[in-house]
Amino acid sequence: MAPSGTNVHEIAPGIYRINTPAELPGGAFSFNQYLIADEAPLLFHTGPRGMFPLVAEAIGKVLPLESLRYIGFAHVEADELGSLNQFLAAAPRAVPVASQTAVMVSVNDLADRPARALADGEVLDLGRHALRWVDAPHVPHGWENGFMMETATRTLLCGDLFTQGGSGATPITESDILGPSEAFRAPMDYFAHAPHTAAVLEKLARLQPQVLACMHGGAWRGDGAGLLRALAKSLGKRELAVAA
Repeated sequence: MAPSGTNVHEIAPGIYRINTPAELPGGAFSFNQYLIADEAPLLFHTGPRGMFPLVAEAIGKVLPLESLRYIGFAHVEADELGSLNQFLAAAPRAVPVASQTAVMVSVNDLADRPARALADGEVLDLGRHALRWVDAPHVPHGWENGFMMETATRTLLCGDLFTQGGSGATPITESDILGPSEAFRAPMDYFAHAPHTAAVLEKLARLQPQVLACMHGGAWRGDGAGLLRALAKSLGKRELAVAA
């Protein structure tokens, strides 16, 4: 582990979690990016601008930074793409990839290089890995939101769906993350609770993920479909409680 605390672990074949612990006013937290090492390497999420040197150094432990070909993100927030342009400068052939809504509304203005817009269900071929884009507007938040499902390892890059507090010291776990993530969400609910939330979670469940690559906290391995349906059930109980 580097003095900064930033660390790199392989959570599935060719997929690396880059984790940086941080102390925030509410306590320990963590920021994760996911690097897919392949013929056309992809980085999912960049971290905030100030984190660029840490993430760039971590990538360099796996592959040359300048070899990045794609930079993807779920939605437009600082921890998802704050250092996007720094990465584009460091990797001359890298292209931003995001939902059609994100590219149309925000990314082609924010980014120093034109982005590639991905349609729902479109597959991005990296070589040994392939990523299927899944539109998920407002789930958990952001009308441009979406996720990427890596089909070879059945890894779902699931963004903020299962945000856990703490430093994320365990790279990947098979223990419960629904309880901790729901407890973390309760005080400052960051889910939009859109009417189609359950349908989107069911669409993700039908992809049968076996690894959930979470943006905050540890990644998770197990019955991803079951966990996504459990999240939908938990959110449904919340809706009933609010209605009552």
